[in-house]
Amino acid sequence: MESLETELERARALDVAELADAIEDIGFECTRCGACCKAEDHDPHTATVFPDEVRELRDPDGERDWRDVARPMPYGLDETDDGVEGETFEWALRTDGCGDCAFYAEDDDGVGACTVHGDRPLICRTYPFSVALAGTSQPMGEAVDEAGVVRAHECEGLGRDVSRDEAEGLAAALKERAVRELAEAIGVRDEYAPADPAPGEVVVHDSEGAKSVDGSPRDPT
Repeated sequence: MESLETELERARALDVAELADAIEDIGFECTRCGACCKAEDHDPHTATVFPDEVRELRDPDGERDWRDVARPMPYGLDETDDGVEGETFEWALRTDGCGDCAFYAEDDDGVGACTVHGDRPLICRTYPFSVALAGTSQPMGEAVDEAGVVRAHECEGLGRDVSRDEAEGLAAALKERAVRELAEAIGVRDEYAPADPAPGEVVVHDSEGAKSVDGSPRDPT
């Protein structure tokens, strides 16, 4: 397997025009069905969000704190008598009581919308696409189509006409996401040190180090 550094260089060398060509070949138009924002088969919606993206989504007036935006990625955590505990890597967007993204809303006609659309994370901006590079995240669902290094994951909007401008915008965001994911993975690897959480404690490791669930740096002592 190639090193993360090698994959990062590959991501940085991705040609946006070629990615846009691939997206045009596959085709895509968002139908606002909301499937990518909702729980799937009773499993809560899980979308990776970078630490700086969490900060961008926090309310500048203080009405939305870190925990209103993000939750620890659930993988690796255990349910015990003391509550959820353990160590995990990275953050996921906060979900509501139904397991849907907390920032998803539907109007009276059932048409979905993102309430933070202008500040939505890169994984949301680029869904349902990913790139075939090791160390990058793959959206929910298996890849159902591909063109070059671009993979398309299950979505009812696939196969629809997409303008060149929209394809290029998606391609640029897709490249940025691949670069950011690999840089984040390298940062997590380099910053990681076993945390030995206390009973009932969750520790999240991201590229900035070990953190508590409220996003604050964890005191190693």
